[in-house]
Order: sequence, then structure tokens, then C-alpha cells
Amino acid sequence: MSTNIPTAGHGGQGGPFALELLDLRKRFGKTEIIRGAQLQVRPGERVAIIGPNGAGKSTLFNLISGRFAPSGGEVRLHGARIDGLKPYEINRRGLARSFQVSNLFMRLSVFENIRCAVLWSLGYRYAFWKFLAGLDDANDRAEEVMEMIRLDKRRDVLAMNLTYAEARALEIGITIAGGASVILLDEPTAGMSKSETQRFIQLIREVTVGKTLLTVEHDMGVVFGLADKIAVLVYGEVIAFDTPDKVRANVQVQEAYLGSVLAEAHA
Repeated sequence: MSTNIPTAGHGGQGGPFALELLDLRKRFGKTEIIRGAQLQVRPGERVAIIGPNGAGKSTLFNLISGRFAPSGGEVRLHGARIDGLKPYEINRRGLARSFQVSNLFMRLSVFENIRCAVLWSLGYRYAFWKFLAGLDDANDRAEEVMEMIRLDKRRDVLAMNLTYAEARALEIGITIAGGASVILLDEPTAGMSKSETQRFIQLIREVTVGKTLLTVEHDMGVVFGLADKIAVLVYGEVIAFDTPDKVRANVQVQEAYLGSVLAEAHA
């Protein structure tokens, strides 16, 4: 199920693609999990990555964000190779990621969690003599992000005391606080009720305006409510990458994975 390998190129309007995967591969021992994955995402696109369990979706995210080093191929961010860089180096180049499992400072407040994420992006480094209360730009940015994620009224609540949906919103806030241009969200609505999910889709759309978004998602309602394009990953390969309507109608995708699921979700 191989496809032609794209060459590094432009994402339209004379600029590079926001994110490119070129013949990306990952082996664990003799087992190849990612088998020549290829993807080219333009700036500002919202892309959902879907596929059956074991398709390699989490591994793909780990390769993009630097948690895993690839066994072969390239990852390019705005035209520059980032494969092999450490996660914090990739983050400083403009890519941020959230995780399935909460990754918050539970004994810090909502405001303090977001401010921690803001500091480096504003040029503040480790300096024990600086008082955070006096960093007006960091504090203002944290307040702005809290309002965006609608947690401004929960400003001083400890993260450990938030509801599940509020904690997920805080994670989104932390992810966008540093000003990254490419955002990776790993199952952002997992565990939410239907009403919470609908509100969260709208929140994600609002806070990622002008940014490039990749999300791994199993809920087809979320996929159709959020994505401009869908990438279908099967056995470590991207077998389709197109608009939701075209992916839903793709016979190869239906045979390999979706069947009637997409039709039911979009009925």
C-alpha cells in the first residue's frame, strides 16, 4: 500500500508547509510501526488523524514532537528539519503538544499553570532573583489565555480541584500559551459527555484560529466538527489525506478501516 514519496516543498502562497512528514519510519526492534508515513499540512489547516487501534497514531505524534527519534525519513516544521531534536527544542521552534493524560501542576492555580507556559516564550530564562509578580507581560498574557479558554473566573483554583472538562481546557491553554504556530492535540475530548464535547470543539476552533492543528481523535463527530482534512493511518501508512467528504467516500479507506462508521457519524 505504498504511495509516491513527496519532496520537501511549499505549502502555498510561496511559503513552506507548516508540517511535513517525508517517508517517516519507526522500528521497535524488528517491528516497524510507522512505515513510510507521508503528510504535507499547509499553514492554518486543521487535520484529524484517524485509524484503527494499533495503526501508530500515538507513535506518529511522538515522532513529530520529538519524544521518539525516527528510524528513517524526515519531519519538517516550516521547512526546517526537526527530526532528532529534543522535545523542548522543537517546542521552541513553534510546535506544542497536549497529551491524553493530564499533564498539569496540580498544586498550582489555573493562573500559575498558564504563566509557567508563557515565561519562556517571552524570553524569560531561569533567574532566581526575578519576582514573577513583577513580570507584567507574562501576567497579562496569562490573563488573556485564561479568558480565551473561559477559565478566568477559576483563576485562583488549584488544578487539582478543577472538573475534568476544566482540566482539559487548562491543558489547551497551556499548549497555546507559548504562542506555538503548530498545535498537536491527542484525543482532546476523550472522557467528555456529549454536551461537553460540543462546547470543547467550539473552544478548540476559537483558540486555534490562524494556527495549524493536528489532532488524534476517535470520535467521528469531533472529526467532522473540527477538521478541514482527515489523514487516515493504517498499519503505519497514511492511506488517504483529503477533505472529510472525500475521505468518507474513499473505497480504500472504507475497506481498510471505516466501513459504515463515517456514514453513520455524518448522517
